[in-house]
Amino acid sequence: MINTKLDLKEMLQAVTDAISEEVFQCDSVGIYLPQGDGTFRGFTGKPDILNGMTLDMHVISPKDDALVREITRTKGAVYIPDTRSDDRPSDWAVDSFLIRSLLGMPISYGEELYGLVFLFNYGQPMNITDEQRETVEAFVNMAAVAIRNANDLTRKEKLIRDKQMLLDANSELSRAETMDQAIQICFRYVGELLQNDDPAVHLLDPVAGKKIKPAHLSKNSDMSEEQWLEMHQAQLDDLLEDRMYQDAIRTRLPVYIPDVTKDDRPSQEICRTFGITGMVVLPMIAMNEILGFIAVPNRSGRVIEYAQATIDLAQSVVDMTASTLSNLLFIEKQEMIINRRTSEVTVKNEELQRVITELESLSREKELILKSAGEGIFGIGLDGKITFSNPAALKMLGYSRPEELEGESFSKIFHGENLRNGELPRQNDEVDIFHRKDNTVFPVEYDISFIQEDDQVFGQVVIFKDITERRYLEEEIKYYAYYDSLTDLPNRLQMKERLDEALMNATRGNEKVAVLFLDLDRFKLVNDTFGHSFGDLLLKEVAVRLSEAIPVNGIVSRQGGDEFMIILLDVKSRSEVIRSVGKINKAFAKPIVIDDHELFIKNSIGISMYPEDGDTAEQLIKNADTAMYHSKEVAGGSYHFYDEKFGKRTIESVKYENALYRALERDEFTLYYQPQIDFSSHRLVGVEALIRWNHPEEGLVPPDIFIPLAEQTGLIVEIGEWVLREAVFQLKKWQDKGYTDLDMAVNLSAAQFEQGNLHRIVKQVLAETGIRPGQLHLELTENQIMRNTDLAISTMNKLKELGVHLDIDDFGTGYSSLGYLQRFPLTTLKIDRTFIRDILFDEDDRALTDTIITMAKNMGLEVIAEGVETIEQADYLASRQCMLMQGYYFSPPVPAKKLENDFLTNK
Repeated sequence: MINTKLDLKEMLQAVTDAISEEVFQCDSVGIYLPQGDGTFRGFTGKPDILNGMTLDMHVISPKDDALVREITRTKGAVYIPDTRSDDRPSDWAVDSFLIRSLLGMPISYGEELYGLVFLFNYGQPMNITDEQRETVEAFVNMAAVAIRNANDLTRKEKLIRDKQMLLDANSELSRAETMDQAIQICFRYVGELLQNDDPAVHLLDPVAGKKIKPAHLSKNSDMSEEQWLEMHQAQLDDLLEDRMYQDAIRTRLPVYIPDVTKDDRPSQEICRTFGITGMVVLPMIAMNEILGFIAVPNRSGRVIEYAQATIDLAQSVVDMTASTLSNLLFIEKQEMIINRRTSEVTVKNEELQRVITELESLSREKELILKSAGEGIFGIGLDGKITFSNPAALKMLGYSRPEELEGESFSKIFHGENLRNGELPRQNDEVDIFHRKDNTVFPVEYDISFIQEDDQVFGQVVIFKDITERRYLEEEIKYYAYYDSLTDLPNRLQMKERLDEALMNATRGNEKVAVLFLDLDRFKLVNDTFGHSFGDLLLKEVAVRLSEAIPVNGIVSRQGGDEFMIILLDVKSRSEVIRSVGKINKAFAKPIVIDDHELFIKNSIGISMYPEDGDTAEQLIKNADTAMYHSKEVAGGSYHFYDEKFGKRTIESVKYENALYRALERDEFTLYYQPQIDFSSHRLVGVEALIRWNHPEEGLVPPDIFIPLAEQTGLIVEIGEWVLREAVFQLKKWQDKGYTDLDMAVNLSAAQFEQGNLHRIVKQVLAETGIRPGQLHLELTENQIMRNTDLAISTMNKLKELGVHLDIDDFGTGYSSLGYLQRFPLTTLKIDRTFIRDILFDEDDRALTDTIITMAKNMGLEVIAEGVETIEQADYLASRQCMLMQGYYFSPPVPAKKLENDFLTNK
């Protein structure tokens, strides 16, 4: 959708809709585009009105706003969870729009900045996850590429329009028969370029001592030419007295003054008389002689800025007009001579020879004019044979001498062979091709006119121009519209058209079509680590491997970012699709080497089938995309066929999300506790608090359903604080009953951990209960602390100062390094259950588990094994000196009362 809407407003509105409707809900999304003065003005977003202001009334400046300055300087995203603890955003913006949290990022590609995107919430934090942030960045990156492509396309189209405009102006001027016609043609084109109805010409008057005098005013002006001439005569005897025109003569260049009040060259008195705000003066020069000027005054009363390219284009039109006027003056002069000499011949026979000589001279000059024409010109007699040709025609047609072409049939040029049918060529307004001497062809535009006097026709003249370069530009524009410029694969637009075509063919032939949506795993990490140029090289290699891996009935395209789409035509069964997926994964089994860096890239694939999963391109692409995101939840290299349950889960999530907002106030949450056992002494040493939601209609809702929803809605912070308080107060109850040796483990969410006041909340809870800080274990995952290592270390040090223990949960599934682990003030590593599950059968799991245990001991850390389900697993772990365990072998998570009965009162 982004790449098919070339209108900037519609395209960027599609970006804001995609972010706010498909990624996550936030109160406001705004896109700001750069202005000429270095500021950014609101362009599109939602809502339309903020604090009584429309978005386009909102202007932000890097000079005044530290956040804007940082984003534009670093070209990186900035996420501020809580504006109250961050002084970078503008106080005015925060107070005016009641912003609680915001995400700002650049719309950029390479080194070029196209704009800024801001997302924010009013009353509560957005709590954006990594996946959501990456998705937002993907949309914004696609917008940057789309803006760049749209800008390139617009620039190239403008270049073609400008060239065509010059060709059209040149063609019209070449047909002008009088100076007035040529000047009015010039007025029309210059007026259109500068959006001005008042162009005027001032010409050299040799009778008045080579003074520049006013001559003509555009017929579109609201002032009459007579009134204009009278005002000039009353104000200025010679235009060259004005320094503005003197500069134009001296430099032979146009003079452009946007505001005459800020320039001392124009006559201020004349400007006031004519009501002139700005002025453009375009010198008319032919044969290195000044013929006059085209003056374009701005009488609108407001300052108008023109691009230099527009001024240069207007000057080009004036230059062509000057050449035309010079030729007309010359021809007029020669015709006057001919008339005078012809009349003298009748009365003075003795002057006949001189008249003949002058006529021969005139013929040579006209021949020079014909030879100087840049367009090809050749004549055709009534017998269909070529009678003459100019040098431009000979050069374009590949001939060296006129004799090679003259006398040949016109069909040799038009059809490539000498057809002697005697018919004259017909007028053709369409683009055609001409044949060269060597029978190669080139595209042309041509015009055929009759050579006639009164009603008698003597032949035809053909004027043509080579449009090869224009054809090339058109093909280049078509390429950028349908192909991805980085990988040379079909882009989103072409793939949509090809899928539509494939579905039509499949319907007629009763065939199946498969749509595969592929996304590279952890591509953002590669970009962030090695840079976007490295990422571009990786995408090129991925495109090559995909193209080589897909079968002959497949089509591969790049959709944008790190997303690719594959269409498989005439598919017989799902097994055929699975074989194709296997070939794709096999293509990525070997490492990709870029700049001496060896990378193993995996992917996630979603598949939809026609007609089972949809009968339109939009529906199939959407369902394949949905299946792909389901694959992202599993380890890399996985694939899923679309299932209607995926869509149902979304509806189910909405249902739970609405109920989640009232769950706390209705006291629907409860805590279960899973024992942690010292296997060497068979003693209960601690418990892990695990939240459960007792839904009034659905019963107990699994955490893997409502915890992600709580994170997306921002409720996880409030829920997490409730869990912390409830768990610590339960530990206090057990201590009051005499069970004083237990530890309590509580999981922290990423949003809680990144709060600035987490350590104050923990300190307050410890003070209210009076339990020893060392009995409280706060559990974090590797990925949580690796999101922002500096913030993580700061927060962990503050918690460590309170005396609480810090544990890493699910260890081995994240992306941390030993170098980082040594910097964190940790107490315990918890081995993830996925390694324990197959520890007796999988050598890799055993080796990794042994390594984690050894590493933890060497670093002075405790180690707990999660997910212990059999005595054999427990015995193996004990043989490796890992004595702390928890899992279903000992007990599932149970309510506090049952844990007390089973493990405390019953020793």
